[in-house]
Amino acid sequence: MSSSRERICPSNRQPTMYPAKDIHVLVLAHPVQGHINPMLQFSKRLTSKGLKVTFLIPISTKKSLNLVNASSIQVEYISDGFDNVEADKLSIKEYLEYFRLSVSQSLSDFIKKHQSYVAIEHGMHGASFFSQSCVVSCIYYLVHQGTVKLPLEAVDGQGRVLCDPPVMSVLGLNDFPSFVADVHKYPTVLDIVLGQFSNFRKAKWLLFNTFSELEEELVNWMGNQWSMMTVGPTIPSVYKDKRLEDDTGYGLSLFKPEAEACLRWLDSKPPCSTIYVSFGCLASLGEDQMEELSSGLRLMKSHFMWVVRESEEKKLPRNFLQELGLDDDKKGLVVRWSNQLQVLSHVSVGCFMTHCEWNSTLEALSLELYVSVSCDWGRDRELREWVVTGEEIESCVNEIMEGGERGKEIRENSLGWKEMAIRAIDEGGSSKKNIQEFVSNVLDLCT
Repeated sequence: MSSSRERICPSNRQPTMYPAKDIHVLVLAHPVQGHINPMLQFSKRLTSKGLKVTFLIPISTKKSLNLVNASSIQVEYISDGFDNVEADKLSIKEYLEYFRLSVSQSLSDFIKKHQSYVAIEHGMHGASFFSQSCVVSCIYYLVHQGTVKLPLEAVDGQGRVLCDPPVMSVLGLNDFPSFVADVHKYPTVLDIVLGQFSNFRKAKWLLFNTFSELEEELVNWMGNQWSMMTVGPTIPSVYKDKRLEDDTGYGLSLFKPEAEACLRWLDSKPPCSTIYVSFGCLASLGEDQMEELSSGLRLMKSHFMWVVRESEEKKLPRNFLQELGLDDDKKGLVVRWSNQLQVLSHVSVGCFMTHCEWNSTLEALSLELYVSVSCDWGRDRELREWVVTGEEIESCVNEIMEGGERGKEIRENSLGWKEMAIRAIDEGGSSKKNIQEFVSNVLDLCT
């Protein structure tokens, strides 16, 4: 059997190797940017500790995949049933059999609910990586267990849904994830997010892309239930502890970023004068909301950079792009994709309008960005009922960008979260300790 393999430009620096050990970790992520990024970044931490990592990508994504950064991680392509390359038609089970003698550890994305089980069948130790927050994971778990009944109902006059665990009792009906709040809208997605807990206890470790200080009470509660570790925020080292050489980006992108155009345009703008608008690779606004968002961006005093995927461009108001103009002095720039971390860390960017996908949220927290929430993936995937007006969008952004008491409070909170995120992954931090403990456990099991 053969497989397609590719190495992401290995770094010149060799990781410190453990004597007499050849630990090989297979990492398989759901092929969506918000899942690939954190798992790839965590994989870099493992290679820095001396472990060998192979990152598996479905062959169907190869045409759109961009290798954009240096890394010592080997990438291999496997079949997911949606490719036409005969030589590469290896299923995950066949691939694991192929590597049976050399692979000792499997790290699977939570959304691939059968992978840890398949890994265990092949004599490997399995770990499940959750790219979402602990609170969302806990909600899905409680729904799967039947503790939370669907459709959701309040258990008291205050609109609360849960009484136990106590830390979750503050949640009301409107605080729950969209796929749970509206069970009939996306039943397939609901099955997927709940299905992750059908055999998660078979995994030896549960790894979460968050940090203890961010969700402390819930992390403590979950730690008493399972063998879980927080290992985030998983963003490139240059934006946090700067301990991994050449780690300036994630390394893989499913879309080609217009990096040069973005940075050239941002360089022409004053500090903290620009709002960055992006709803990730999946979220889709309705045409009414696109119209209102366009109106709000026109009305606000700030400059803006808006990521509109090619598949979404047809929803833009007529002549919107022409109205912006072509030179770097224009008020706004619309691109199909960006190198988000470079944009968020640019001195001219002062606010991030996002759908609050977890990876983007952690990036904003880690970079002290002020966040304006606009789109929720589930409820607004085809937005029809709730439309935020252009005037409201303008008002919210101006509140953040122009200061005042509310803006000052937001900036102070942002600085606090940034410092907390950096401490978590720095020497002696909670996530740093957990990553080292995970590596030590793997070494102990595989000797």
